[in-house]
Amino acid sequence: MRKIAVVTGSRAEYGLLYWLLRDIEADPGMELLLVVTGMHLSVEFGLTCRRIEEDGFNISCRVDMLVSGDTPVTVTKSMGLGLIGFADALSQLKPDIMVVLGDRFEIMVAVQAAMVANIPIAHIHGGEVTEGAMDEAIRHSITKMADLHFVASDDYRRRVIQLGEQPDRVFNFGPAATDNILRLTLPDMEEIESKLGIRFGEASLLVTYHPETVNPGNLAADVDSLLQALREFDRATVIFTRANADPGGGYINDRINDFVRNSGGRAVCIDSPGQRVYLGLVRAVDSLVGNSSSGIIEAPLLGTPTVNIGDRQSGRTRGRSVIDCPADRLAIASAIRRAISSDFRRVAREVAAEWRGVSVAVKIKTVLRDHPLAGIKRKKFFDIAY
Repeated sequence: MRKIAVVTGSRAEYGLLYWLLRDIEADPGMELLLVVTGMHLSVEFGLTCRRIEEDGFNISCRVDMLVSGDTPVTVTKSMGLGLIGFADALSQLKPDIMVVLGDRFEIMVAVQAAMVANIPIAHIHGGEVTEGAMDEAIRHSITKMADLHFVASDDYRRRVIQLGEQPDRVFNFGPAATDNILRLTLPDMEEIESKLGIRFGEASLLVTYHPETVNPGNLAADVDSLLQALREFDRATVIFTRANADPGGGYINDRINDFVRNSGGRAVCIDSPGQRVYLGLVRAVDSLVGNSSSGIIEAPLLGTPTVNIGDRQSGRTRGRSVIDCPADRLAIASAIRRAISSDFRRVAREVAAEWRGVSVAVKIKTVLRDHPLAGIKRKKFFDIAY
């Protein structure tokens, strides 16, 4: 039985890993070792480890690492604590392979510990580009430490190979979000209103906004521009999700709280709705607004227009249902008006109709179970012929 350690540090990433966790758990040839860290263990971010347990998963190990605060100093200290914690966790669990998804600092330290411990690493969603976040450097660093790669498009596969990874270890199975669209029964608008205690107005906007960590000096002005633009839609329901634990995330959350308090009841902020409710929200609203990867990946699959603000997702492949705009009040307001128009909503539905999905989780699980691991850590750099 192959022991598979899967690491999760945030609600968004857990949502993408959910079906892979289920498929590993159900396979008699595999043992799931679930390692929970980062925001999952923080009261400030909703203590979402409880949701994981409510889903029926056994948490094999907790690595508590977050230092209170959202400055570069506190994030760096958190990484130090995480590296120590993962050294102990991996020594205790002794997995045959460790699986990670994405590009956050919590994942970076898990991979560093596994590399030093000579544990094979499988990385999901490598090769992507997010020029406005430090995640860009973290993602490509993880690629160089990982041994198996599961990417979301041919472009991303070429990029991972360009980084020197062997082509026969880079698998393009599509985005991990595919399984949630295929396999979850999403709530309708009535259920969402009941669960979250909200009422949809003439228009509805889901706002998911995170710091641009490579350009933190503009954070206050950028957040002001977004909130000022949202005030122009005074008959719309505005649903915020909280920013993540990156530097500046606390500032964004404080400004969101102020907006909600002064909204006259038309705006709400939700902490951790869970993947099913979140995707139901994405499908139900008139537009997703912000700079989250869910606006680039999940929203187009669900037929919802996206207003993508600023440079955080610059470089990531996107479809024609995504409207890019700078972090400027007038530009954001104009983009929202276009997104919620009936003509553009029709474009978004056409994009969703063009997509035909297959289970990504099953394909990844099969490789994790069957791929030979003997000698896998002896990596050779793959040179591209020019």
